[in-house]
Amino acid sequence: MLPKISITNRSQQIEHLVLVVKSLKSLPEGVFTASELTFIRQQHKELKKDIIPYNRLENWIFIYVIKDEQSLNKRLEDSRKAGNTVGGLLNAQKAEKVVIFDHEDNPAETLAFAEGMALGSYQFLKYKSKDDRKNTLRKIEIYSAKSEIAKMRDSEINNSNNTELEISPFRHFAISPFNTINIVNEAVYKCRDLINEPASYLTATVFAKEVEKLGKDCGAKVEVMNKKKLEALQMGGILGVNKGSHEPPTFTVMEWKPADAVNTKPLVFVGKGVVFDSGGMNLKPGESMLNMKDDMSGAAAAALAVYAIAKAKLPVYVVGLMPATDNRPGTKAIVPGDILKMHNGMTVEVLNTDAEGRLLLADALSYAKKYKPELVIDMATLTGAAVRAIGKIACAGMQVKAAEEFLELTDCGFSTNERIVELPMWDEYADFLKSELADMKNIGPGDAGTITAGKFLEKFTDYPYIHLDIAGPAFLDKADSYRGIGGTGFGVRLLFEFAVRKINE
Repeated sequence: MLPKISITNRSQQIEHLVLVVKSLKSLPEGVFTASELTFIRQQHKELKKDIIPYNRLENWIFIYVIKDEQSLNKRLEDSRKAGNTVGGLLNAQKAEKVVIFDHEDNPAETLAFAEGMALGSYQFLKYKSKDDRKNTLRKIEIYSAKSEIAKMRDSEINNSNNTELEISPFRHFAISPFNTINIVNEAVYKCRDLINEPASYLTATVFAKEVEKLGKDCGAKVEVMNKKKLEALQMGGILGVNKGSHEPPTFTVMEWKPADAVNTKPLVFVGKGVVFDSGGMNLKPGESMLNMKDDMSGAAAAALAVYAIAKAKLPVYVVGLMPATDNRPGTKAIVPGDILKMHNGMTVEVLNTDAEGRLLLADALSYAKKYKPELVIDMATLTGAAVRAIGKIACAGMQVKAAEEFLELTDCGFSTNERIVELPMWDEYADFLKSELADMKNIGPGDAGTITAGKFLEKFTDYPYIHLDIAGPAFLDKADSYRGIGGTGFGVRLLFEFAVRKINE
């Protein structure tokens, strides 16, 4: 269950308390005795601790001293990590509620602290045979008597005054930051749930049904195209990858088009939805196949980004395109040397059936042309080369005709700490994909694998386009602060922030 973040301005019995300050000199009077203050200052000054816990037996008090960082983005990320650390300590005490006291008026850092605490409390327990809840935290309240946060209460009650809220990174028109942060955190939770589901449950058909449920919840329109429809549209990439499976493919379209949208042409989010990737006839070795249920992370992130935008009622026109299938070595599976005809009429020589994600995305990117999009952003766990180059702390990004938008998205990445490293899309890389038998090959010779995958996808676009290879940060084998083990939901917060900034242009 997602811990809900709310605001309070009432004096009350506090079970557990966190004080967020920039200096110990600013600690509120009357909370600590002289000996307690001596202990706290010793912990901070001599032991260099930024998080100082104090056990009063009946409750815990934590002091978080905001690090003296010039960069706001760095302070926000440090605060999220600190929130995760304190959340872990509270969960170890089986706490269900905590109050965060923004004593010095540091709204951005305080909200980031609460965000990290909430995201770090995620756990996937669906398949546990008995209650194994390690994380008990259910409610996070923020007490802020004098800050900008407190002023948001009126916006929560009356959302018709179109006041621009200037609390980074949760700023947009007529939405309380608490409503926003809870919506985005909920979307990340749901995204992680989908990624963590095993392929025995999450088939392409079930994935489409889950997106339909999301659409009903947030008010977005959802259309699911079945195998017959894909055959009629001649989506040879999706159908080709699906040939080895006993489960049919799906192509899910999720659309949020509010009457007051600031854009007439949509932002289109395309997500790779390979619900399990065995490699097909180019079968992966055992260890490489272990977490291949995560190969639909891009589709999950695209769907939940649209969900969060719609749920928050942002006036931004967005469309999510999620092609889905599994990739298995069935008796009818495509083999190296096969040639597929794609949705846009191009032919592709398949040299490696484990380079299947780009075949799904190619058809979806061709289909995106019908929307005459302002910008298309795809997300995909596409290449191991991206992980080897960048690791799991960022994704690889490429752009075509979208230099300005890419800079904005990159800045959103620093704000949310879902960072992007740009790779080139030089024309020479397209030469690696030339085929003697078809219009192009689905894989290059081995060098620059992440870039050649991007160049392959570029051939199916004619609009401003950004490609994000999220193979590294989408799924973790060990926890990284508030990004726990398993699916991380990478991309949801990134695209939501991008949509928010679209309003503020």
